[in-house]
Amino acid sequence: MLKPHPVILRRLVEEYEEAVRQEGREAASRPGHRAQDLAYTLCVTTGTRDVRRALEEARRQVAAAYEPTVGGAPVGA
Repeated sequence: MLKPHPVILRRLVEEYEEAVRQEGREAASRPGHRAQDLAYTLCVTTGTRDVRRALEEARRQVAAAYEPTVGGAPVGA
């Protein structure tokens, strides 16, 4: 499976969260078009079918990409 660049994932998460914030409280139960488009993109990008799972996976991948490594293994592992 192709992996998206962490910068792209981080930007998608930020844009999704901003779209939800801008759409107000109603967006939590019925997201607007921008939030729906971003949710779909996040799901496709992370290989998931649920936006909550997509957000978790995107955050995990971004964190892993910026985790310091020594010899290919995470520091402290």
